[in-house]
Amino acid sequence: VSIVSVVYSQSELLQKEVFLVELVDSISMSKEPMSHLKAVYFLRPTSQNIHLLRRQLTTPRFGEYHLFFSNMLKDTQLHNIADSDEHEIVQQVQKLMYQQESGLFDFRRAEVSPLLLIVDRRDDPVTPLLNQWTYQAMVHELIGIQDNKVDLRNFTKSSKDQEEVVLSSEQDAFFKANMYENFGDIGMNIKKMVDDFQQVAKSNQNIQTIEDMAKFVDNYPEYRKMHGNVSKHVTLVTEMSRIVEERKLMLVSQTEQELACNGGQGAAFEAVTNLLNNEHVSDIDRLRLVMLYALRYEKESPVQLMQLFNKLASASPKYKLGLVQFLLKQAGVDRRTGDLYGSRDLFNYALNMARGLKGVENVYTQHQPLLSQIMESILKGRLRDVDYPYVGNHFQQARPQDVIIFIVGGTTYEEARAVALQNSTNSGIRFILGGSAILNSKRFLKDLEEAQRITRTSANMI
Repeated sequence: VSIVSVVYSQSELLQKEVFLVELVDSISMSKEPMSHLKAVYFLRPTSQNIHLLRRQLTTPRFGEYHLFFSNMLKDTQLHNIADSDEHEIVQQVQKLMYQQESGLFDFRRAEVSPLLLIVDRRDDPVTPLLNQWTYQAMVHELIGIQDNKVDLRNFTKSSKDQEEVVLSSEQDAFFKANMYENFGDIGMNIKKMVDDFQQVAKSNQNIQTIEDMAKFVDNYPEYRKMHGNVSKHVTLVTEMSRIVEERKLMLVSQTEQELACNGGQGAAFEAVTNLLNNEHVSDIDRLRLVMLYALRYEKESPVQLMQLFNKLASASPKYKLGLVQFLLKQAGVDRRTGDLYGSRDLFNYALNMARGLKGVENVYTQHQPLLSQIMESILKGRLRDVDYPYVGNHFQQARPQDVIIFIVGGTTYEEARAVALQNSTNSGIRFILGGSAILNSKRFLKDLEEAQRITRTSANMI
């Protein structure tokens, strides 16, 4: 259901004459007959689902049943369904979809096979720890996006219809155009959208003739949609601006970016210490700052690092003891693959130097995830076999047209933006990004705490 909700909105389903979407177990609970409706079932062929389906066929609610399964049915399951269909209302049963509907699965196999690159999140623990300053990534970091939906109930006193809003590039032209834009630009673009809406609203107030009234009625659905869209984006940006001010995130983020992108251990230690002493800086921001410092300087300054650990423990006692140390054990320099800070490889070191000399357009978005470096290496044929060995006999000399990068441990919207920008250059290689979750810093830290708990439990059992 969550996958369908990402692909189709409720209004789009209605346009295709789909009036009801229910889970198979909730259908069993309802007694109301709807014989005027045709039911399309999409099920995994589990024994539980087959049991629920058989019960529903015995006392059918719908006029017709069209059954689709995500995998092959056993012969016994098929016979059981047939036995339950006493009213003969099952119109079709699809198995083996990839044979019967081969066109659905025809991905135009290229001469050169796609490259699947599996990356471990521990190779770049920095990206999910950073504050974000582009629209989509920032909404996820400060508020949270789940299946293209943003829950605002705990954040703002918004109107009833703005408590949960949909944020989808498929259905929202403004979001599609601005999802990768900087926060400063978003403010100006929203102001322009508000001005445009006010002009439309003003013209709708000037209704003097029957023709004007008819025109207003025809345009009303579009007007309501525009009103909802303006209200949604104004609410989001207003709420994020409040959080940025409340948590002093511009101050915090500047130090974060310095820790992620530039050297200078002494200045970094002083900046982090000052922020730990700042009462306006939240506990989660203090923790992230110490983690970013530890990842960067774990080998260079053990004494100062211990001082920061102690200061963090006294300033933010709510965090479990040893979480920063656990992060270093899991994703420290000795555990990482690749060149996270661009200091190991001479080519990457020169590249970072060039970027530094050239300057950056925005100090808050100067960080580039390790993924950008990986894509650049693939494009130039420089991806090291030592870091990313091939599995089986799949080594190929030819350059792939499609590269699927899957990050075990979760990906981020900052990395999704990097992939989108890379694909827009039309380099001849299309990159596709996947991951076991879409992270923000809160989810990353929660996963880290869970991993720490499991490790401790395992150690106690041994």
